[in-house]
Amino acid sequence: MKPQRRSPMPLVSLLFLLAWLVLLSAGCAKRDQNTARATGNVLHLFNWNNYIAPETVDRFEEFCNCELAQDYYSDNEEMLAKLAAGAAGYDLIVPTGNAMDTLIRQGALRPLDKSLLPNLRNINPAYLDTAFDPGNKYSVPYAYTLTLLGFNQEKIKELGLPTDTWAIIFEPKYLEKIKGRVTVLDSQRELMAAALKYLGYSVNDADEKHWKEAADLIVRAKPYWAAFSNTSYIKELAVGNLWLAHGYSNDMFQAALDAKRTGRRFKIGYSTPKEGAVLALDSMVLPQSGNRPGLAHQFMNFMLDGKNSAELTNLIGSGNPNTDAMQYIRPEIADNEAIFPDTETLSRLEMLHDLDRRQRRRLSRLWTEIKLR
Repeated sequence: MKPQRRSPMPLVSLLFLLAWLVLLSAGCAKRDQNTARATGNVLHLFNWNNYIAPETVDRFEEFCNCELAQDYYSDNEEMLAKLAAGAAGYDLIVPTGNAMDTLIRQGALRPLDKSLLPNLRNINPAYLDTAFDPGNKYSVPYAYTLTLLGFNQEKIKELGLPTDTWAIIFEPKYLEKIKGRVTVLDSQRELMAAALKYLGYSVNDADEKHWKEAADLIVRAKPYWAAFSNTSYIKELAVGNLWLAHGYSNDMFQAALDAKRTGRRFKIGYSTPKEGAVLALDSMVLPQSGNRPGLAHQFMNFMLDGKNSAELTNLIGSGNPNTDAMQYIRPEIADNEAIFPDTETLSRLEMLHDLDRRQRRRLSRLWTEIKLR
């Protein structure tokens, strides 16, 4: 006698079972998250927007059986202002180097326990022992960006304009060919840094005579620019409304990606001017007001793992100081010298230093004059 075959499960029952399993899984995840919150196993991160890959967040929460709660800021000045106004309880912040100067001077940071950070060995020594934190007493490098030129390759080539020099955003003989199709960053320090570099000075030169030269250069070029812009240039480059922009390497990466995805008949290129440029290194630090330093160290060491670190670069095209991450970064990004500069280019890059109170007042007055003229 042949064995009886079991009747297949009715389709409706199967679908019901699958739906129940999905809901059960979601319920478990929700309960785990609620449990983490109820037991205080929550890490509070104050970060730049879109500065950690979603899959990295999920993996860390599973790894530590905790919740990662994030608040966001759009620039260092906003972050510092919020902290000065009393924002507290953050376990981790990701400031740029010049903001680190301020936080360290204010005594706002907790020293690292490097015995909890074995993966710190993965960081390229070129990004350690910086001027803002000698010996890395307080900071763990996270990611970096370069401030450079992004451009419509076809248009700029057609017009015979150079893309390897700041002259293209400052000299009228070039600007008259692209008037109204150029934007520069709406940032005192970044735009002044570009002008100072073009004039042959350091981005941290604080000589008032040199600042005046840089301001005059900016004012002369200003009538040719479409706008001062910190964000909209990404979209405007990608759709072809702009032909040239002064901005950040990860933004240019996004503009190039968007133009390609939407089938534009042009490509967005980007390059680091030969005169040199700004490199902005963002680092993970522990505020004194944080309640979970142990969990914060866990997060730091987790993000120092090459695979976890690489996910951010693959997401937004940020520069990466983690040598172990390189094996996981997509080749077209890893080979891009505007994101990963070679040794010669790196020697021409500078990190911005913080200004003292008198210098900040002077620069603010100069910036107001620039905007009004």
